[in-house]
Amino acid sequence: MAGSYILEMRGITKVYSNGFVANKDVNLAVREGEIHALVGENGAGKSTLMKVLFGVESHEEGDILLHGKPVKIDGPISAIDMGIGMVHQHFMLVPSLTVAENIVLGREPRKSGVLVDMEKAIADTAALCGKYNLKVDPAARVRDLPVGMKQKVEILKALYRQAKVLILDEPTAVLTPQETEELFVELKRMKEAGHTVIFISHKLNEVKELCDRVTVLRLGRTVGTADLAGLTEREISRMMVGRDVILKIEKSPAKPGPEVLRVRDLNLNAGDGRPILRNVNFSVRMGEILGVAGVEGNGQRELSELITGLLPFARGEIAIDGSPIRGKSIRQIRDLGVSHISEDRMTYGVADRATVSENVISDRFGKPEYCTRGFLRAKEIKKLTSQLVEEFHIKCDDASAPVKTLSGGNMQKVVAAREFSLGPRLSIVNQPTRGIDVGATEFVRNKIVELRDAGTAVLLISADLNEILELSDSLIVMHNGEVAAYLPDSSQVTETELGEYMLGIRRQGDEEIRRVCHGR
Repeated sequence: MAGSYILEMRGITKVYSNGFVANKDVNLAVREGEIHALVGENGAGKSTLMKVLFGVESHEEGDILLHGKPVKIDGPISAIDMGIGMVHQHFMLVPSLTVAENIVLGREPRKSGVLVDMEKAIADTAALCGKYNLKVDPAARVRDLPVGMKQKVEILKALYRQAKVLILDEPTAVLTPQETEELFVELKRMKEAGHTVIFISHKLNEVKELCDRVTVLRLGRTVGTADLAGLTEREISRMMVGRDVILKIEKSPAKPGPEVLRVRDLNLNAGDGRPILRNVNFSVRMGEILGVAGVEGNGQRELSELITGLLPFARGEIAIDGSPIRGKSIRQIRDLGVSHISEDRMTYGVADRATVSENVISDRFGKPEYCTRGFLRAKEIKKLTSQLVEEFHIKCDDASAPVKTLSGGNMQKVVAAREFSLGPRLSIVNQPTRGIDVGATEFVRNKIVELRDAGTAVLLISADLNEILELSDSLIVMHNGEVAAYLPDSSQVTETELGEYMLGIRRQGDEEIRRVCHGR
């Protein structure tokens, strides 16, 4: 039963050196023994607030209280010593080390006060796994673990350091429904054992299912805190963005045309000879969205990079409108009418030091309407940029501002504006809404459907199963580098069924997959 406040953040204000106010007079009060959701759009100040709590960032105004007493948290070690742990969205694990070595790292048990006592480290890890029913092999190498297991190791690492308040940042972003369900059982068990959890998520259905109360931030300020039992997802969304958000994407049935993308017998090996893709076959037609589902690390990223020319391939065939792309440059592939939203927007999607305008037109510098005799046509560039900023609702002070000053959601809109405005024949869309808020998510998803309705062939890769099921017309499921299933009508597929294919519990026969894919 949730009791008194274990943690209070009162009047927290954080101003960065460039004058940006990330948090303004923010209040957060978390009861002992509750799972408390923290939600808001990207740029609302959630991450900054948690960085202040975990000692990664300092704050200009306000107080932090633990058990009613003011405390000064001047770094992560200080936070850990006070019983605050944080599991980051991007895991902070050392892949080459074992589970036990990662968990005790920096706090290793010693023999005679000098040598690391690995036997005790393994025993302590096993005992911790047993206590919280987080089943992980202490001797396993982290690099060999699936994503769901790595999540458990991160939680165990915080618990080993005696965390009583645990911050989880988007913990289900890369989990299957089965792994998410298992995580929720474990979090509820931790709650019953007296731990307090701050749960940051954009998935409002999960917030409703798991959490006791929610605090909503908008534009760096606290909108309010409420019991979740009395709120609907729509009401939470309205608090987050200040308007009604349509949580379900409405789309008409697809009207597929001729084949645009053909992939046949595609294989790819890693540098050490380990197979990444094995005999992959599928096609995407004009005016349809083919979804690619799978636990991350099963070849989806490599598949998108092969099609877009970021990776070379040796075995198999990829053709766009009948034209093989083997040996073609990225520019030549794009000239075939291919657009690409990469899963890693900071590496491949934007040049963060370049301006919004420069990012929007970065693929068009050589086109005669924007460049004449080696000179850029500033007037035409400004006209296009203004048009796209308005059409894609990109929030920026000025198109000449560096794109790194934008929130994650607005950065993604910059990428979408550039890639979707090309009028592509084929659009490779990889994790299009990862880490962005509900308002930006709604916008980007609707744009993908608009693209399909305009006749574009869309290959959608996403770890968000709700997104895959809502947007896709048909699906393939990747497991262990292979197509484990082809599902011709996504509306007839449940998340549970999809999760079983993703985990390898179920698999269609090779001949069935080949027959259906080749017969499209």
